[in-house]
Amino acid sequence: MAKVMISLPDHLLARLDAQAAERGTTRSATLRDLAEAALGERERLLAERMAELEGQAEGHGGDVLTDLKAGRRA
Repeated sequence: MAKVMISLPDHLLARLDAQAAERGTTRSATLRDLAEAALGERERLLAERMAELEGQAEGHGGDVLTDLKAGRRA
C-alpha cells in the first residue's frame, strides 16, 4: 500500500481525529474510507448525469447507417 503525505488545516485535522476516535480507527483508515466514499459518490453522480443527458438525446430523423454507407460510396 502506498503512503502519502498531505497538509490539512488544523480545524480539519481536528475533525478527522474526532471521527477516527468515534469510529475507533486510525487517521489513515478514516481518510481511506472517506476518500473511497467521496470518489464513489462522484462516480455515481457522473453516471447519473450521463444517463440524464443520454435520455435527452434526440435522433436527427434520418437513417444514419444509410447516410454513412452512401457517403462511403461517393
